[in-house]
Amino acid sequence: MKNKREKFSNKIGFILSCVGAAIGLGNIWLFSWKLGTYGGGAFLIPYFIFMALFAYVGLVAEISFGRMMKKGVLGVGELMEKKKFPLAKILPFIPVISVAGIFTFYVVVFGWILKYFVAYLMIDMKNINYEQYFNSFAGSVDSIFWHFIAAFISILVISLGVIKGIEKINKIVMPLMFAIFLGLTIKSLTLPGASEGVKFLLYPKWELLLNPTTWVMALGQAFFTVGVSGSALLVYGSYLDKDVNISTSVIQTCVLDTLAALMAGFIIIPAAFAFGFNPSAGPSLLFITLPAVFANIAGGKFLGIIFFLSVIFAAISSAINQLEVPVEAFMEKFDISRKKASLLVGTALFLLGIPLDLNMALFGKFADLMTIYLIPLGAIIILGFYFYCIDSKLVIKEIDMGSNYKIGKIIVQVGRYIFVPGVLIILILGVLYGGIG
Repeated sequence: MKNKREKFSNKIGFILSCVGAAIGLGNIWLFSWKLGTYGGGAFLIPYFIFMALFAYVGLVAEISFGRMMKKGVLGVGELMEKKKFPLAKILPFIPVISVAGIFTFYVVVFGWILKYFVAYLMIDMKNINYEQYFNSFAGSVDSIFWHFIAAFISILVISLGVIKGIEKINKIVMPLMFAIFLGLTIKSLTLPGASEGVKFLLYPKWELLLNPTTWVMALGQAFFTVGVSGSALLVYGSYLDKDVNISTSVIQTCVLDTLAALMAGFIIIPAAFAFGFNPSAGPSLLFITLPAVFANIAGGKFLGIIFFLSVIFAAISSAINQLEVPVEAFMEKFDISRKKASLLVGTALFLLGIPLDLNMALFGKFADLMTIYLIPLGAIIILGFYFYCIDSKLVIKEIDMGSNYKIGKIIVQVGRYIFVPGVLIILILGVLYGGIG
């Protein structure tokens, strides 16, 4: 007997879950660096344009498609089979595999964050060589324990279900994360020399708008920042009631995602400038630069504790969304309980990720495969099918349902002629640039 379809209990729970899915580690270590490097305040112009054309349209499409089917990604395969679509039984597994792959390496980094949080609680981090400390466990067997803890937490939350797990945890961690971010932002901006970091972030370098790379990086940030994948938010949409205004919910998700990224930038970059550290992108910003900054601030131990706690909140909210995609697909395919599916899928992905604990080069190659190739490909397959192969009247009706503003026609036109071709361009640019998100 098929499992009864779960539902979000209310709109707030759904929105906070979408926000939690969108806000991830990329918001914290990547957006602020791109903002400062590719034009400062001027970078926001192409970023907001692409947020409207790709993040907004992509999320509205994903969520409405899920709500229309009341099924996850494998439900798309059933529709493909009815329309005698080529490779109908295989294609829907690509977005499932891509998001499962994202979880596989993401939860390794989640484990590193847990280790730093516990380290700030237990030991004096002030006089440590942070580069040596990070390299002492990343890429080694010492990473596996923390990876396991991160995977266990994710599996536990998902096993509790939509309301008691996904919705409940996001209702707790998202407000707390924003509250901590606000406090840390105020602290960072009051540091001597922080104004240089603010200038790096927001001083408009208008000439960089003439550089194609600025537009490419803004496009990648807009697409990847909210988790458009053809599957992650589609599953959440399948748990949604018909009376929820999807358009408004997506606008709120995009605004809060951008706000979180900006707040993270105003925490990290001014503090780094205040003490003469390089605000470089990547894991080193979180695990090497920030601890060095905290070591130079009065009350740095406490700041380290609450900062890494807030990053835990960002990591877990995204990790559970990533894990939900393959778990839901497994439940649908094999008609087993959520608890069994969570345990089986979560354990399998944890074991698959162990080689990534042991080899940083392999970690990088695996992450690139998922983010550069498979995520855009999954979005093209699922949302391309939605925009081109489903009756446009049904798509428009679903998008407009629960909304006072009838935007379905516009979404379909943008989806067909800008979004899907644009995601193909994102895929190509990602290959050429070695990643743009």
